Amino acid sequence: MKKNKLYLFLLILIISFGTIGYFGYQNYRLKKNKLVLESELSRTKADFASTTKNLKLVIDSVERELMIAKTERDDFEQKYNEEKNRMDFLASQIVGIQDTVGILERLSQTDPELLKKYSKVYFLNDNYVPETFIKIEPKYTYDSQKDYLIYAKIWPFLQDLLIAAENATTEIKIISAYRSFGTQTGLKSSYTMIYGSGANKFIADQGYSEHQLGTTLDFTMSEIGETYLNFEKTPAYQWLLENAYKYGFIISYPKNNIYYQFEPWHWRFVGRGLADKLHQEGKNFYDLDQREIDQYLISFFD
Repeated sequence: MKKNKLYLFLLILIISFGTIGYFGYQNYRLKKNKLVLESELSRTKADFASTTKNLKLVIDSVERELMIAKTERDDFEQKYNEEKNRMDFLASQIVGIQDTVGILERLSQTDPELLKKYSKVYFLNDNYVPETFIKIEPKYTYDSQKDYLIYAKIWPFLQDLLIAAENATTEIKIISAYRSFGTQTGLKSSYTMIYGSGANKFIADQGYSEHQLGTTLDFTMSEIGETYLNFEKTPAYQWLLENAYKYGFIISYPKNNIYYQFEPWHWRFVGRGLADKLHQEGKNFYDLDQREIDQYLISFFD
């Protein structure tokens, strides 16, 4: 009996030591593993810190390079813009010079006399003749057997006017066009003999007639012929009042002008730009200052 108890005691003791040994071994392993893990964690942290530091160094380096590149880009962009602005300015100067040269060239090819105010203001000498003439088509003239000459460059405008009137079933005939200095001298003498000083109210002295320019016309209709005073009452006159400016023509001596009596038949080409201005503003050619008129010389044939 005692022997059995002894065996039992020894067995319990062995089991206890075994259990203690097992758990002690496991505890040792856990501690060892913990130390290994802590060591690895420390190394990992150290590696991560080193990597982070290296990465920060790389980032700092890249940022510096980017800053340098940005500075260089900004400098380049500034220099590019400065150069571009300089080139644009030079280009605008060249365009401006070309435009000025073009304007001067056009002005040099346009007779400055064409927009002067001749009636008792400017004088055309006896040698003045338009550079080129064209004969007006007989179908548009009062006397088809007579030659009516006009400054060649305004013929396209006059032709457009006559065609437009024709399309509007309005008959317009030309009874007087270019008159030379000599012709005007003879005409003035003839009228002076008949009307005396009263002729000064309706016919210009030689050198002061717009007809010498070759840009001025007297209109009539077949039914009234040379009876100028009746032209005011014709459909042709009304049509001219409403439409002539579109083709560059204006009435030189409207009612209440200070130069001559009212001449509804007497129309002068001044270019579309100036004619439109006068029409829109309700002004007359001789109302304007000569300097303002001269500004339209550049667009005279536009």
